[in-house]
Amino acid sequence: MVKVSIIGASGYVGGELLRILSRHPDVEIVAAHSRQYAGEYVHRVHPNLRGALNLQFTGEDPVKAVSRSDVAFLSVPHGTSVKVTPSLMQLGVKIIDMSADFRLKDPSAYEVWYHYRHPYPDLLGKFIYGLAELHRDELRGADYASAPGCNAAAAILGLAPLARSGAISNGTVVVDAKVGSSGAGGKPSPATHFSERFGVVRPYSPAGHRHVAEIEQELTRASGRTYRIAMSAHAVNIVRGILSTSHVFTDEENLDQARIWRAYREMYREEPFIRFIRDKKGIFRYPDPKIVVGSNFADIGFEVDRHTSRIVVLSAIDNLMKGAAGSAVQAMNLMLGIDERTALDMPPLHPV
Repeated sequence: MVKVSIIGASGYVGGELLRILSRHPDVEIVAAHSRQYAGEYVHRVHPNLRGALNLQFTGEDPVKAVSRSDVAFLSVPHGTSVKVTPSLMQLGVKIIDMSADFRLKDPSAYEVWYHYRHPYPDLLGKFIYGLAELHRDELRGADYASAPGCNAAAAILGLAPLARSGAISNGTVVVDAKVGSSGAGGKPSPATHFSERFGVVRPYSPAGHRHVAEIEQELTRASGRTYRIAMSAHAVNIVRGILSTSHVFTDEENLDQARIWRAYREMYREEPFIRFIRDKKGIFRYPDPKIVVGSNFADIGFEVDRHTSRIVVLSAIDNLMKGAAGSAVQAMNLMLGIDERTALDMPPLHPV
């Protein structure tokens, strides 16, 4: 059995990691770390896990907690992970970081997008970007992975096939993200108070969203071309899920639907967690976050707008799953040589 610890296990992403790993046949959870809830049973914070885990949170030093493990998930805020990671690396454990601290390969990008100078730029190259659909071969046997940002994951999965195929003629892509409230985390604030949050379609980052850096980085790595991402994000009245609507401007030749389908199928034909949604019947004719909740699926579809030479790319994920914990466990499975679908093959919930 692979011994696993989760640092920052009391948050929403930590809870999803516990939920997934509790049913993983090759994993034993040896530490669920939370200083705030030290000594409390996990189900007091994550009530859905009552009966699934008889485990108490530990508040001991993270290095001590991880020392009993083979794999450590770091589900802590940006800027916190980087402070403890070098010490954990000395233990010889595999690390999957859920923060942004090791996602970007250019250290100067942290000054632009996260407004701090990265203290360990030499470590950035050691972490594999943890999106299996783009980095499967690199993740196999790797020691360190950095899980993608949720908005970034949705946009990248929708756009990477078009970038790789050369269908994006104009180097600027517009990304519009609609994000559920769980994307803001479990810590309450005036903006997440029910009276203020319910019923909204609230722009919260109409320009300058920090996930732009990941999207540009990964599309360039997938295609060898440079792109500029114009991203706007909105908080919407759902709890879980992201719908990313991306606007790709191209030329007439690239608007051929057969060519677009071919680009997606060539890249994703064998992918276990990619579903193509473009139907002529029923309610859900295009990707919708409602029908991926609780799953590791990414639903992708498109439509062609010949009037403006535009491809509208729609991608829907559960932000806590494919946008965080699901991708992280998928990466762990690859790092350990386990079937990547293990513990992730549950279908979505419906209705929710």
